[in-house]
Amino acid sequence: MSKIFVHAVYFWLKKDITADGREKFKLGVNSLLGTPGLSFGHVGTPASTNRPVIDRSYSYALLLVFNSQQEHDAYQETDPNHQLFISSCKEFWTKVQIFDSIQE
Repeated sequence: MSKIFVHAVYFWLKKDITADGREKFKLGVNSLLGTPGLSFGHVGTPASTNRPVIDRSYSYALLLVFNSQQEHDAYQETDPNHQLFISSCKEFWTKVQIFDSIQE
């Protein structure tokens, strides 16, 4: 039985990013929501919640839920849209943090 695989990515955009750069990033990251094998996808910005355990320092969050690790691995290794996003948008961020998890 396949286990659900969650790929959570947080982006810190450059402080001096232009409006055009931000728009290009937004278009690029949203294009990942059409990834083959994706069960669910979400792009968002920090919510206005404010508690000591919440980190709101990031600029954008990307959450991709796959039906299996194999589908995630195909996205990482062979998906041309994913590679295009990285090559065309990496100039806009200063940091990326990824948290992958698999269903128990």
